[in-house]
Amino acid sequence: MPTRNPRRADAQRNREAILRAARDLVIARGPEVGMDDIASAAGVAVGTLYRHFPAKKDLVEAIVAGLEEQITASLDAASARVESGESTALDEIIGLLHQVTVELREERLLRHAVTGLADDSLARLRDRAAASVGGLIAAAHEEQALHPDVTVDDVVLLLATAPADNATAATRSRWLTLARRALSPDRR
Repeated sequence: MPTRNPRRADAQRNREAILRAARDLVIARGPEVGMDDIASAAGVAVGTLYRHFPAKKDLVEAIVAGLEEQITASLDAASARVESGESTALDEIIGLLHQVTVELREERLLRHAVTGLADDSLARLRDRAAASVGGLIAAAHEEQALHPDVTVDDVVLLLATAPADNATAATRSRWLTLARRALSPDRR
């Protein structure tokens, strides 16, 4: 069976520069940003961009695949910490809420910007994330750290009602405190 040749180092650097530039420009300007603008921002010729990504949809799909890898790795790490006893499931769920509302602002903007261009990839990302969060919720139920009726849909609802991107750090912190209270029974 023939093995696939790894990309040349310069080709790999060009691909990474294109993905970085495209991600930044899609977040800043939306998915209608031109391929010429992306190539210019990446410091490559338009032909180089099209050799890597024959259509904008291919480029957007690659950006979402990178986002999927990042989010999957984060959720897998959270599950591993719970399984090893290093952390509680509730702490990991709250950590996830913190990460999404505070640290992943650009990723949220990216998901909104590419809706319609990468729906299949976004659906796959949502399904994988929901399965991982479901595992954390099941573990938190076993720990009796969550109200028994809390579901993945409840966590998604919390995320949908998170403070706006322009909210102050104090507002975000307060929202996380209230989210924790909403999820977890008072054990005084």
